[in-house]
Amino acid sequence: MSYYKVLGLEKEPFSTSPDPEFFYDSTQHKAALYRLRVAIELRRGLSVVLGDVGTGKTTLSRKLSQLLSEDPAIIAAVNLNPIYDTEQQFLDELAQRFGIKINFSGGVKVLDYMKVIEKFLFEQCVQENRTVVLIIDEAQKLTDPCLEILRSLLNYETNEHKTLQLVLLGQMELLPRLSRIANLWDRIAFKCVIDPLDENTVRELINFRLHQAGYRLPQPLFSDPAIKAIFDHTRGYPRRITMICHDALEHCFMYNKSVVQQEDIQLLCEKELRPVLV
Repeated sequence: MSYYKVLGLEKEPFSTSPDPEFFYDSTQHKAALYRLRVAIELRRGLSVVLGDVGTGKTTLSRKLSQLLSEDPAIIAAVNLNPIYDTEQQFLDELAQRFGIKINFSGGVKVLDYMKVIEKFLFEQCVQENRTVVLIIDEAQKLTDPCLEILRSLLNYETNEHKTLQLVLLGQMELLPRLSRIANLWDRIAFKCVIDPLDENTVRELINFRLHQAGYRLPQPLFSDPAIKAIFDHTRGYPRRITMICHDALEHCFMYNKSVVQQEDIQLLCEKELRPVLV
């Protein structure tokens, strides 16, 4: 019998891939998503979401992108790994993601890119009445020159609104860098910090992912003491939760167990702490 059928599942519930289908809208994630959509709808410009590694920022960005893609009046581009050596590379990537054709002859300068992008933003936002959104995950990887490019792009506006809606999601180290850039920090229309989950929300997250994966059996797949042990071990970080839960289900499958118990989690946690012998 297959792994999924033994556990009462239809598919993998604890993949670490940022699948929007498994986006659990905890109170803070739901609030962040709602306020991001409002900021974009009102064309307020720059929004910033910060959080430690594994708090769910990437999944949030994928969910936001999915929702925006359903609106034909929105043009959205997503950048998940913004590492560039030069400003020209960054601008060329932006142009490609928005489908902007660059027909320069000879050497291409930053100013040339900026003019073409400005023209694109004006045509889409003013003439076509569409909303252009750029979502950048792992934004702490952006160099200072690239952040300066984004600051300049935010200068493009009509009397009523910004022509580019920019969403930056990054680790906490991005915060002081943004605050040091003149005329950027005070342009943030919405900013929030995603914190780890509390114990009750961890339980809700686990049950939600199991339900999304097709689990419908009457008995819980994780006992309450097991969930408490998961919370204690992961400190409420969603990525760590999915990893330990995946390992726990594999453990149950291997040992023909129908419920994950506290001792199973403790055993798996001890294995994590053991040194790897090379």
